[in-house]
Amino acid sequence: MPPSRLDAVYRSILLTKFFTKGWGNPENLRRIFKFRKVVANREACYKLIPRDYPVKITKDEEWSDCHVLEGQFESPFEKNLPGIMPEETKTAHFQMILPKHWESQKMKPVCLHLAGTGDHYFWRRRNLVAKPLLKESGIASILLENPFYGLRKPKDQIRSSLHNVSDIFIMGGCLIMESIVILNWLEQQGFGPLGLTGLSMGGHMASLAATNWPKPIPLVPCLSWSTASPVFTQGVMSASINWALLESQYFENEAYQNDLAKMVKIVNQDDAFLAGQHFAKHFPASMKRFHKIKTESKDSVDQKPTSNSTYGNGNGNGVTENQQLAEEKAAATLFPLSLISSKFKNAQPDVLKGVCLLPVSKHPLFSDDKWREREALQFMRGIMDECTHLSNFEVPVDTELIIAVCARDDAYVPRDDCIGLEQIWPGAEIRFVDAGHVSAYLLYQKMFRSTIAEAFQRYLKKYPIDNS
Repeated sequence: MPPSRLDAVYRSILLTKFFTKGWGNPENLRRIFKFRKVVANREACYKLIPRDYPVKITKDEEWSDCHVLEGQFESPFEKNLPGIMPEETKTAHFQMILPKHWESQKMKPVCLHLAGTGDHYFWRRRNLVAKPLLKESGIASILLENPFYGLRKPKDQIRSSLHNVSDIFIMGGCLIMESIVILNWLEQQGFGPLGLTGLSMGGHMASLAATNWPKPIPLVPCLSWSTASPVFTQGVMSASINWALLESQYFENEAYQNDLAKMVKIVNQDDAFLAGQHFAKHFPASMKRFHKIKTESKDSVDQKPTSNSTYGNGNGNGVTENQQLAEEKAAATLFPLSLISSKFKNAQPDVLKGVCLLPVSKHPLFSDDKWREREALQFMRGIMDECTHLSNFEVPVDTELIIAVCARDDAYVPRDDCIGLEQIWPGAEIRFVDAGHVSAYLLYQKMFRSTIAEAFQRYLKKYPIDNS
């Protein structure tokens, strides 16, 4: 099946642009690459953070349906790489959603939720995941604010538009170390068992955090995969990057080519430019398809959304284009395409530039000959793999507690030419839903929550807690 067309539509109407100032300071990147090797060593990284790391509770409130705590602490990442984080990002903030009364004083399960792209503050995770999870399964939640988001967003940053490529690595390093702080604190407060989850980028960050926790832990990464590199070099988000700026910086500053490029390597990639070729092949290319989806979605507003989930490692050969279109139509009942159609009506050619909806052999921006001239793409692939590929980190202590949920037709997180999670983490279970990234996010929240509860049950079955 081709990547989801709804993913391409959704991405095309968003205003967020990534890495508007370029790669970031070469010296900062050098320090990050060097420190990545420390973070990748579970024992070494864990020792950097005292078990009694200071955490301050700033709010304690009883709501009508739950008990809410809020707290903060200084990011240990700043202590280990001083001067690299923007001032606003240095203090970590979290919110905790607890039951008004625990059924047992010996078993108080808590799941740490890491945020996906654009998930600022706590309200989205609180209402879509944390509160329903507490009601359905009795599992409490703790929501950590991402660096560069919400309470931690730099004043000169617009929305989720990270200024530099290096910012995504700072974010990842922070979340790995801050997750250790939170998990240690939860244990000291008498909570457990503990788990990790997240959607999209949050799922990948949760996976990275799990690699550094020295104990068995339930992990449910949703709508993510083994590395972030294809997200920015193949997926629909790659169209939100100013590649001309990155290319010019790469060739103008020899530090990127001569020093930094030698510190990184692409994982399992014989030809780095396959990324560009894959993008050209699969990135959609017709406004006609957009109008077809928009028109047909109107007819489905009064229909009950339907979906088919595939569990395990099925190949999806039975999924037809009509089934995928049905998923998109169902998602369109929740995502109001009609509200944004005016952007495209009577639009000038420049407005529509880069907005594509049908596969083409060559996209004008990402044609083979241009990509072969762009070492910047290879550098992006290399640094993304260096800092985010799970094979560059340790295997979680017990992979049988991992249940990954992926979207089969995900245009945000392509899986082609990537090592599979099951290869990196033998024993982990991979499940697929027959949807794209956006439609899976909209339609499968309940399934994500039930999978979290199932992972906790696996933990309790394998590591029983005396509840007497």
